[in-house]
Amino acid sequence: MAGGNRFRYGSWRGGPDPLAPPYDVRAAVDAVGAEVLAGGSLREALRNLLRRGPGGRGGLDDLVARARRLRREALRRGDLDGAVTRARALLDQALAAERDELRGRDDDAARFAEAVLDNLPSSTARAIEELSGYEWVSDEARATYQRILDGLRRDVLEQRFSGLRDAMRNAADPAVQRQMVEMLRDLNDLLARHDRGEDTTDAFAEFMRRHGDLFPEKPETVDELVDALARRAAAGERLMRSLSPNQREELARMMESALGPELARQLAELTANLRSLRPDLAWDRAERVRGNQPLGYAEAAGALGEIAELDELLDQLGQEHPGATLDDIDVESVQRNLGRDAADDVRRLRELERELRRQGWVTRGADGLTLSPKALRRLGGTALRRIFAELETGRRGQHDLRSAGAAGEITGASRPWEFGDEQPLDVVRTVARAVRRAGAGVPVTLAVEDFEVVETERRASAAVALCVDLSFSMISEGRWGPMKQTALALAHLIATRFPQDSLQIIGFGREAMPLTQQELAGVEPDLVQGTNLQHALKLAGRHLRRHPGAEPVVLVVTDGEPTAHLDPDDGVAVFHWPPLPETVRATIAEVDRLTRYGATLNLFMLGEDPGLRRFVDAVARRCGGRVFTPELADLGRYVVSDYLRIRRGRR
Repeated sequence: MAGGNRFRYGSWRGGPDPLAPPYDVRAAVDAVGAEVLAGGSLREALRNLLRRGPGGRGGLDDLVARARRLRREALRRGDLDGAVTRARALLDQALAAERDELRGRDDDAARFAEAVLDNLPSSTARAIEELSGYEWVSDEARATYQRILDGLRRDVLEQRFSGLRDAMRNAADPAVQRQMVEMLRDLNDLLARHDRGEDTTDAFAEFMRRHGDLFPEKPETVDELVDALARRAAAGERLMRSLSPNQREELARMMESALGPELARQLAELTANLRSLRPDLAWDRAERVRGNQPLGYAEAAGALGEIAELDELLDQLGQEHPGATLDDIDVESVQRNLGRDAADDVRRLRELERELRRQGWVTRGADGLTLSPKALRRLGGTALRRIFAELETGRRGQHDLRSAGAAGEITGASRPWEFGDEQPLDVVRTVARAVRRAGAGVPVTLAVEDFEVVETERRASAAVALCVDLSFSMISEGRWGPMKQTALALAHLIATRFPQDSLQIIGFGREAMPLTQQELAGVEPDLVQGTNLQHALKLAGRHLRRHPGAEPVVLVVTDGEPTAHLDPDDGVAVFHWPPLPETVRATIAEVDRLTRYGATLNLFMLGEDPGLRRFVDAVARRCGGRVFTPELADLGRYVVSDYLRIRRGRR
């Protein structure tokens, strides 16, 4: 109560809630990252974010479920043959009234008329045709018969042209019918010229000046006019295709009787023009609409038009086609069919997608959304934090200066901290600066200018080749996620702590290929069989030789013995199970080349395959490397720890 006025409070109804909290974009990126690190597809993870919606609410899946429910309801709306059924009922009424009138007359004309009525075809449409020239005796029968023609004519024209309701009140008036024929003739001429590519600007303006009151949509261009008419025409065509052949013939003949030859011809020409201009619409699709309620022509066509619009909406919401974006979704159609709250959900998802792009978390390519380098750094950092959380690094807050900081050895000197520094903190000198600034006393208050970091010297660089198995067994055995997490964590560690090192990630299945972090995050398992370690080691050797001054390191993560190698003659991958001697020899030859180059070669064996165990043991003895058999949960810790150990214990 304020100033004698009463105020009522309720739910916000003016669009998206202006007080709703914004989406946590970083949380959305982390949700995608968690799915990728668990072994999921990057493309699927991004799609799942939009399908489920942030926080599991208001996603595309909810909207799809609502659209499908409405489609099912539309398919149960009624009987599409209702126009013929209603016409049959009215015709029976007219014939009954006419026979009652004829029975009261005792003349030859009455008996002849009764014979005509008795010999009418069983087909409703043919009976209506034969009665077109009949001289009705009963005024009630004549009026009922005319209701059949006028009602169907009105339904057809109102369905095709939403603005004809008032104009068609006197549908039987010849002047009104001539007006309709003239409008259709002008419309067909306009559309035919537009279809030929002619300039129709002036012709469209003249058409709207003469007939614009019949088009409440108020189209501003020929294309808008076509869009308004084509969907209705397609719904009418779908109605005909959805009827049985006999029902289709009955309705077509009834429509021709109701419209008259010239009006029917102009409507058929209009349908052909619209089909030519909008061939993408579902003109010939049939639907199995069932229900107890008989639907008139306009109602049946309207139901099919609604189903067609829901089908388009489902396609847009599905986002299945290449390059699909949320901008493809017709928000007005969503609001028209699913309600304002659904349209608000689409707008919020669009805003989330725009924010992801604006803040640089995702980029859009030919295949749709993908994580940006910025997001991959966050993803790698998450993976690395998980791994370091498992490493024994001492109590919380403890700084182990022997292994912390950027890639460098401690010199004993320090300097003021600057933004972006990754060197370890010099705690003693930091606290001393704070005391000198603020004076002695407890507690000591630290300011930004107090912080000092330890100076380090550049360490010698390392060239690291991480070879990861991409064969199908990796995902079938649940090893895909830990493998990705390990590779992304190592890449992030090298990029942030040891930027002078050079990492090359090499994925291998039947063939091997270098992978960027982005490609690794998005890579999906190949159903083609084969584990081509020989090709992977060959690519690893090329990477090491491109950095001759760096410490050469090769790390291999695999769950199967080599079953493929490159043919030395044509370079085509050769696969065979069990492994061929040629495959083993080719792989060992690459191991020997790496050993002669001085590379450290360590293998991380996943699983308990006896053949793999024999192979990796033999390789380790041959090259002086080490073999690790970690549990899946420990893979990242083993690989990262081994990399750090190799860097500290270089030859």
